[in-house]
Amino acid sequence: MRLSAARPLTRPQLRECPGCGLVQAIPALAPGTSAQCARCPTILHRATAHPLDHSIALTVAALTLLLIMCTTTLMNVEKAGIAHSAGLFSGPVELVHRGMPGLAIVVVFVTVIAPFGKLFGELYVLIRLHEAKPPDHLRHVFVLAEKLRPWSMIEVFVFGVFVAYVKLGDVVQIGLETGVYALLALTFAIIWADSALDRQAVWDRLDRRSRTDGAVDMTSQSEAPDGAVGCETCDLVSVPQGDHPHCPRCDAVLHARKPDSITRTWTLVLAAAILYVPANVFPVLTVMQLGAGQPSTILGGVEELLQTGMYPLAALVFFASIAVPSLKLFGLVIMLITAQTGHAGWLRDRTRLYFIVRWVGRWSMIDIFMEALLGALVRFGTVVTIEPGIGAVAFCAVVILTIIAAETFDPRVMWDTAARRAVPALHVEPGLAAGD
Repeated sequence: MRLSAARPLTRPQLRECPGCGLVQAIPALAPGTSAQCARCPTILHRATAHPLDHSIALTVAALTLLLIMCTTTLMNVEKAGIAHSAGLFSGPVELVHRGMPGLAIVVVFVTVIAPFGKLFGELYVLIRLHEAKPPDHLRHVFVLAEKLRPWSMIEVFVFGVFVAYVKLGDVVQIGLETGVYALLALTFAIIWADSALDRQAVWDRLDRRSRTDGAVDMTSQSEAPDGAVGCETCDLVSVPQGDHPHCPRCDAVLHARKPDSITRTWTLVLAAAILYVPANVFPVLTVMQLGAGQPSTILGGVEELLQTGMYPLAALVFFASIAVPSLKLFGLVIMLITAQTGHAGWLRDRTRLYFIVRWVGRWSMIDIFMEALLGALVRFGTVVTIEPGIGAVAFCAVVILTIIAAETFDPRVMWDTAARRAVPALHVEPGLAAGD
């Protein structure tokens, strides 16, 4: 635990570590401090130094910038006396015209719908928390905003725009418009707002105004009783009541571990591995100049960047489109096998690997955003035209499946099976391991 002499911002509480399952007491945290799990490297809570009103201002700014980005032009290009411009929706519209409506829906969802839903939901909750008796439905709104957070990919989209801008430099004359500057400011605003918002402080305020439904609230205890379970949504530790227990704070269904975690993750990983073959074999982009051109695969695009001397950009595309998907699949397979076999070695490192895999997966969408923009901007008939290929659909499916696979995998299972293997004669409860 890292603490300072500042006045505590939070109250002491119990927390189940989402990485290893250890239930432990967290002391009151002062602004700017954090609490780390006593057994694994997982950060359990960061108490920010910013009040909730600070988060309201940042969220309002982010929503305003998102509206500006959605309603203005991102780029304009010119070639042979012909000019085109593209906004946020130009890429998805072009994907629909090319017979890829599914890919268009994904792009719109992660760049518009998810960011807007997340920001608007957070703003609504933060504003109404100032009421004397905030309505009970705020819990459900905040849960929805939290579930949309991993799918809000504005910071990834800005890199896709950057890659598209660099690649177009040698093909057409290109200019940046208002939408790009709004996108850059929006990226900083969202990152700042996410780091400034103390979500646990929000849940604490909601908790003081919500009913308990007969469940035991453990925030004031120093030890957890038998059967205590941590909520995966709001982190409240409570004792489940009834046949179908729900969290007394956020109303989410309570599970000692994610249901069928191993089976579901294996299914998603195998599906992603199968689709990864056509994603690399089929073209993701075709550039036609003066009636001649050649389809380009993901690896072919990296080779073209290397041949033109764009080494940093080639490294970025290689990392996001080739290295990350491969490492995600390999990492998930390693974690699945070790969880099933009960391997006890490198548990802390495997837990750290899980959170890396979970965080890095979304960055593979850079290639999808870049291809959507190029297809919308470069449409100059026989002079030069860029068309997205079917390989982009398979690649997008790989990215989505691996993101969901990381969400369905439960790293606590690795600790549970290792404990059962180390002490086979003892019954090990979920959340406990040998030596606790």
